Amino acid sequence: MTIIDLHCDTALSCYTQKKDLRTFEGHINLEKLKTGGSLAQCFAIFLPTHKAAMHSFGREIDPWVLYKDILAHYRRMLDDVSEAVRPAYSCEDILENRRSGLISAILTIEDAVELDGDPDRLEEVYRDGVRMISLTWNYENCVGFPNSRDSEEHRKRGLKPFGFEAVERMNDLGIIVDVSHLSEAGFFDVAAHSKRPFAASHSCCRALKDHPRNLTDDQLRVIGETGSVVGINFYDAFLNDRGGFTATEDIVRHVLHIRDLAGTESLAFGSDFDGIESTLEFRDYSGFPEILQALEKHLTGAELEKMCSGNALRLFADQK
Repeated sequence: MTIIDLHCDTALSCYTQKKDLRTFEGHINLEKLKTGGSLAQCFAIFLPTHKAAMHSFGREIDPWVLYKDILAHYRRMLDDVSEAVRPAYSCEDILENRRSGLISAILTIEDAVELDGDPDRLEEVYRDGVRMISLTWNYENCVGFPNSRDSEEHRKRGLKPFGFEAVERMNDLGIIVDVSHLSEAGFFDVAAHSKRPFAASHSCCRALKDHPRNLTDDQLRVIGETGSVVGINFYDAFLNDRGGFTATEDIVRHVLHIRDLAGTESLAFGSDFDGIESTLEFRDYSGFPEILQALEKHLTGAELEKMCSGNALRLFADQK
């Protein structure tokens, strides 16, 4: 057990396909988690809206209703594999599960649209077990604005008043603030106002691949200064110009850029498994040992341990 992965979309995929962690044939299932060396997997409840909702469901669904429905399916998924996977709500839970030979499942949300400006819903999702929330996806919501190819819009449209309130309440509760998908202005608002380290759970480096979802060098330096972390995303469009293929060396290149600018303490994985359509050189979660073997040529054992799990464990511990 070595890997903490900060982001996947397996929960939504299993929900839409009516599958569980034994029968699902995507990037992640129970056997692949075991083979790949999972210590803990963050399972995001992604809430499609607008065009994404039409693509997934053929209609718009109230995000709060959808959240509760996917949550119920997620809980059934975990109940079905309880001999091997157990929910975790803290760093201590992850370590206790490891001592028991169990993989940890950590519940997160992608897109705070379901909050609908209601701070009481933050209390409720925390009680549900949610321990990280991506503030936006690709659309404006009650919290703020997403990344944009319009550079002026990207830099000027930050958190809304409820966004600042949500960050403060998430800090108080112990929910990690996730800035992946957020505008640059929103990122710097979080950096200035969050009392705790935050995450870019599934992002890469804009200096190496010019994509608005990627982090600038200035953002990476701030992540290092605040003790925050970046989970490397395996999506080819964020990594390279190979046209649909992700090579292991692409991941290594972005890892080393983050290390050089933000420091080893900021490195983590955020695969985006089951949310990406790239052809992966390492296939799926079971190929994680191949990624680690490539990284061993560039990172010391201590650095690799931090990237695999140590930095993520610290991030969860720092929320208290």
